[in-house]
Amino acid sequence: MESSAQKLGIKAWAEADRPREKLILKGLRVLTDAELIAILIGSGNRDESVVDLSKRILRYYQNDLGRLAKLGVKELSKFKGIGPAKAICIIAALELGRRRNRKENDKVLVKITSSKDAYEIFKPELTDLVHEEFWILLLNRAHRVMGKQHISKGGQAMTIVDPKVIFKIALEQNAAAIILGHNHPSGNLTPSRSDITITKKLVEGGKMLGLPVLDHLILTDQYFISMADESLVDFG
Repeated sequence: MESSAQKLGIKAWAEADRPREKLILKGLRVLTDAELIAILIGSGNRDESVVDLSKRILRYYQNDLGRLAKLGVKELSKFKGIGPAKAICIIAALELGRRRNRKENDKVLVKITSSKDAYEIFKPELTDLVHEEFWILLLNRAHRVMGKQHISKGGQAMTIVDPKVIFKIALEQNAAAIILGHNHPSGNLTPSRSDITITKKLVEGGKMLGLPVLDHLILTDQYFISMADESLVDFG
């Protein structure tokens, strides 16, 4: 049975329990994920407060902000009280968070000493996606990351990679070496036959150009696999 406080609108709550007022009084860090989303949404519906609506959305996605970040306007608008405008606010806020992480990672030339280092650079770009994307890291002679470049975007199961495009970008940027990376939205880390084939082709092309391909990472939302670490391809 709902309490009288739950039945009342958010304006009837104690000031310290309203998300906006709570932020002002106690600071941003004390707010829950649901309360932060409630601030973005602004209002609930006839049956639930904005905080309860936010909690219901989070519960539906197992309180996983990564899953929430994958949603589009259509999916979010299925919740009663969430129209296109509110859905866009949520999507935009989550994208800003992603971009902030990306900028933080790009501030210094990170030196790649292991596949884990490469994974941390690829991660902001290749997680929370519902389609495949292919990226490369451009390294200098000290194996520091000069930049990262989006190569292609595909569907849920594959993306097309053109070696000419990869090597053109790397040569134009004066890269001394490159690392490949793409994601598997399915969550399956096992490289496909085409993953192995294109990797071998790129490794051989890199040898001819004096532009070594050092590794190829496959990422899911939580994990990654390194073809070099697993000896799936001879990177020589």
